[in-house]
Amino acid sequence: MLNKLLFAALLACSLQAQAKESAADNYKTYCVQCHGMEGNGKGINIRDMSVNPRDHTDAKAMSGRSDETLFKAIKEGGSAISKSVLMPPWEGALSDEEIKDLVQHLRILCTCKFGT
Repeated sequence: MLNKLLFAALLACSLQAQAKESAADNYKTYCVQCHGMEGNGKGINIRDMSVNPRDHTDAKAMSGRSDETLFKAIKEGGSAISKSVLMPPWEGALSDEEIKDLVQHLRILCTCKFGT
């Protein structure tokens, strides 16, 4: 029984680590062009944008956005939450699970949680 519990715990840790790694990879693939390698809103596309991308390292601003709002912005694009139309919808490229993991990655970047 102890071996089964230990195996389950190790499997859960491994899956969590894979989700974090996958979210970081997805951030690099889909987000850094606008939000920057550090998530500070200073990506390579910024010079051609009329609106500055969100600084994901800004704990105060990011704490004001619920996980549901962040999920919707990623899935449906900025206009879905009355923000920039330059933020594209990623629902065709990312699964709901990947988007949830990406939201948690954003919480790591800002070292914040919703409502703190």
